[in-house]
Order: sequence, then C-alpha cells, then structure tokens
Amino acid sequence: MKAYEAMAEAFVKEGTTDVFGMMGDANMHWMDALAHRGVRLYEVRHEGSGLGMADGWARAAGRPGVLTTTSGPGVSQLATSMLCASRAGTPLVAFCGETAWGDEGAVQYLDQRRFATAIECGFVHLSKADQAEEAVQRAFYLARTENRPVMLSAPIDVQTQEYEPGDYIPSHELVIRSRTLPDPARIEAARELIEGGKRVVIIAGRGARGAGAGEEILELQAKTGALLATTLQAKNWLCDRTEFHVGLSGLFGSKPAQELLQEADCVIAVGASLNHYTTEHGYLYPEARYVQIDTAPNVVMGNGRVADCYIQADAVTALTELNRVLGTTRMEGFHTAETRRRLTDWLEAPIDYVSEPGRIDPRQAVKVLDAAMPGEFDLVLGSGHQTDFGTMLFQRSRQVTSNYGMFGAIGQAPLLTIGQIVATGRPAFVVEGDASFLMHLSEFETACRYGLPLLVVVMNDEGLGAEYHKLGAKGLTQELAVIPNPELGRVAQALGGGGATVRNAAELEAAVAEYVANPRPFLIDVRITRDVLSVPYRRLWYGEDV
Repeated sequence: MKAYEAMAEAFVKEGTTDVFGMMGDANMHWMDALAHRGVRLYEVRHEGSGLGMADGWARAAGRPGVLTTTSGPGVSQLATSMLCASRAGTPLVAFCGETAWGDEGAVQYLDQRRFATAIECGFVHLSKADQAEEAVQRAFYLARTENRPVMLSAPIDVQTQEYEPGDYIPSHELVIRSRTLPDPARIEAARELIEGGKRVVIIAGRGARGAGAGEEILELQAKTGALLATTLQAKNWLCDRTEFHVGLSGLFGSKPAQELLQEADCVIAVGASLNHYTTEHGYLYPEARYVQIDTAPNVVMGNGRVADCYIQADAVTALTELNRVLGTTRMEGFHTAETRRRLTDWLEAPIDYVSEPGRIDPRQAVKVLDAAMPGEFDLVLGSGHQTDFGTMLFQRSRQVTSNYGMFGAIGQAPLLTIGQIVATGRPAFVVEGDASFLMHLSEFETACRYGLPLLVVVMNDEGLGAEYHKLGAKGLTQELAVIPNPELGRVAQALGGGGATVRNAAELEAAVAEYVANPRPFLIDVRITRDVLSVPYRRLWYGEDV
C-alpha cells in the first residue's frame, strides 16, 4: 500500500464523507484513493471557495470538514477563507499537497508551515511515509480538540512511498467528551444573585444552542420573569417558544429591546462570551450583575471584566442545577403586559417604505422573504451594509447562520451555504450583496453542477453598499463606490441554474414561489434602493437614537 492510500483510508475512518477542493499534481493520488472508497468529491473553481464550503459543512454537521489543494499556489489561495474559519472556531482538516520534500527550487515550492502560521491554522507535516496514519490522526485530533482548522501538508514524493498500515484508531475515540459538573458553591452564589435581582435577562449564545439547552433556558426564564435575548450566532433561536424574546442583544437589537435591556439588573449568559458586540460596548446592561455559564475555564467579557459569578460547566447540567435550587421561585420581572406591548408594537409598526422606480426598499424585500420562505428552509446571512436589514428584520423561527464578524470578509456566505446544504441535504437560502456574490460567482456554477437546492438572494444596490454610506457620512464622494452590474438573474441562467431579476415586491414573491415549488440552484437579483440607511449605520455614523 502507498502512503496516500493509507491516508485516504484513515480519512474515511475519521468519518470523512465529503471533500471540497481542486485537484492538482500533489493531491490527485489521494483524491483518487478517496473516490475509490466512496467519498464524494466536490470540485470547486477556487481553492479558497472549497475551504469556505468545508467551513459551512463543518458548522452544520458538527464534526471536522475536509478540503484539499495542491501544492504552493493551491495552498496560498486559502488565506482569506482560512482566517474566516479560524476566527469562527471551525474544526477543519485541509489535505494540502506539497512539492517533493526538500526541493526548494520547485516552481510551486512554498514554506507551507510558515504560511499556515500566518493564516492562523494548525500544521501537521508528513515527513516520512511511516507517519501516514499518525499524521491524519493528529490533524483530526487537533481540529476536534482545539476547534480550529489544521493543515496536513504532504510532500508528493512521500505520499507515493510504500507504507504498511496498522490498526488505525480514529481521533474521535481518543477524545473523551464529558459534561463538566458545576461547583455547588457557584450555583448557590448564582441563585443569590438572581433572586436579588428584579429585572433579569438571559442571553443565549452559540454554545447554548449547540448544547441543546433550550428547554432548560425556557424553564429558567419562567422562574425568573426574564427577557430572552440571543447573540448573533444564535439569532431567532427559541423565538417561537416565548413571547418575551427580545431578539438580538447588541447593535442589531431594536430600539424597544435596547431600552428594555438597559433596565436589567441581572444578566445570565449561557454559552455566550459577552463580547463588546453583545453588550454594545457597555451601553447595554449598565447596572447589571452577571452570571455566566460556559465550558471554558474562564471568560473575560467585552467590558474587560469577569462575571460576578462564573460557572464552568456544560449548559444543560448547570441550568438543570440552577433550576433545581431556584425551586418554586416565580418572579414577575419583565413578564408584564406592558413589556409584551413594547415588544409587539415594534414588530407591528408600519414602515414607510422608500419608493424609487425600478428598485425596492431593502426592508420590504426582507419582509417578503421572511414571509414567503418556509421555516424549514435554513438561512445564511452574509456581511456588508445590506446584511443589516436581514439581521434585524428576519423574525421567523428557522436555522440561521451568520458570517458577520468572522474576519469581516465579504463573499463567504454563499460558500458556507453550499457546504451546509451538502451536510444537511436541506434547501437553504443565502442573503448577500452584489459585490460579495460576484466575488465568487463561479461557485454558483458549482452548485448547478451538483444540483444543490441553493437559493441566492442578491440584495443588489450596484455598489459597495457599506463604503457608499460611509463615504456619505464622511462627506466624501459616494459615486466612487457605485459599480454597475448586469442582470444577475440572466447570468444565473447562463450558468445552468434558475434566475430572476426583480424590482418590486410582487416580482420578488413570484420568484421565491418558483424556487420553493422546485428547490434547485436559483438566484434572485433584488434591485434595492441606496436611499435607505440601516439602523445600525444610523446609530454608528450619525449618532441617531433609533
């Protein structure tokens, strides 16, 4: 057996079912071996795109995603997507071919170890053929235990050497996951803090959602009369289970939500790091004391402080204990008719949509999408100014993934969505800007080639929306950020999918209905006006209290 065959077999034993990437001289032997073992190979049009898809796959599947590149330039193409995955804490293994061991004069030579360090990923090198299985095991072990991308760099000459396989032990058998039990003294201290408060807020983060702590959170909310808020990575979670859900905590929260959250005297954070985005740089919760539940040994909050009571424990276990010691406690807190009115009035308030010939108000577009897309269709939100509208206005209960804040790179969301669809088999739609989508336009063809049920909604203002509005706020020339583009609906059709360009609500509803009736690669080019500034931008750039 060759080393590359042993490595392919080890990947299969690690649970690899799907691999994203591009073939080249230095990884084609390994890819061929995978194909013969039943692994699905997704050939992409750019290596960085493959990494973005593996990122989305891993987030949806809950285990390491896998991507592959050839040596040198194939590896260097990974930079932006690798940094995004690293900042998101996504476990990935990148099988990267390498030029012949020690041949620094090769055309495609790159010091891949140094490059991996620069792009914030772990590194495992296959230096000898007899390390083939060990290298795979170590790469997956690091990805699983450190929740980060790991590059497995394999010189082509070492890959093709003979190897005698052993009894491979998959890394997941080496990782013992046990629930961390909370310190009883901390639970008691938390009880005292909570019962000493009158206005409690629970903030649920990605860790709470990942732990499946929904029922325990709702029980705690009922006992404490708390408002339930989420971080961006848990957007809309449990919103259909409680009428006292205020939405997002932070810059993207509604004005009534922000006003209510400022009244809190006790904050219980579950699986949420409480970074400065969530606390809005200290603007929210100015008088609150904090109880924080997390699996990390400790967390420094965005305000530079640690919680008044920090409980290192699994979310479900800690909340179960907390609910037990609270017993029959029933606090009114925020659970009043007045609070309910303040929350519902904002949702039901009419919006004075901007009317511009041939363009739709982005707020109206989001409202139409939220109503027309079934709740079982997953949503991925991109980045840039246009995303602010969806981040605030999508209210329907559905699985939401946000790429906001992950290195601030545009263009990643459609890639995440493709990977997510491969992992789940469910239809999904992504809302992205025109500049972001066009950055990786070729990957829409990838979705068409594999027949994936992907809907791309391009909020098209024909420009760099964020920069357009920032230029305006600074008194600079906004037209520098205007970039006309063709009708993207027709472009999608030319690439083999369905497509439509829409300019009003009725056309948007019809296009969504066409996709829902037959989920397939489809693009809706929504021509939006540039005359509407998002609420977060109004707050950030003009100091408006909205």
